[in-house]
Amino acid sequence: MSKTKEDGATRRDFLKLAGTAAPAAVAAASLSGQAEAAELPTDDTRIQDTAHTRAYFESTRF
Repeated sequence: MSKTKEDGATRRDFLKLAGTAAPAAVAAASLSGQAEAAELPTDDTRIQDTAHTRAYFESTRF
């Protein structure tokens, strides 16, 4: 039995395209603009004392 080649894109062609298109999209996005630097916390503890963090520490019994 001989297999006939179907016209149009196959699954393998799609995976080839997806494998090359994703890194190209990331490269284009990174070259299109400059990223802003994240602000570092001003205090030495690097965690804010909020009701949310207190509730978390109480739930984990620290």
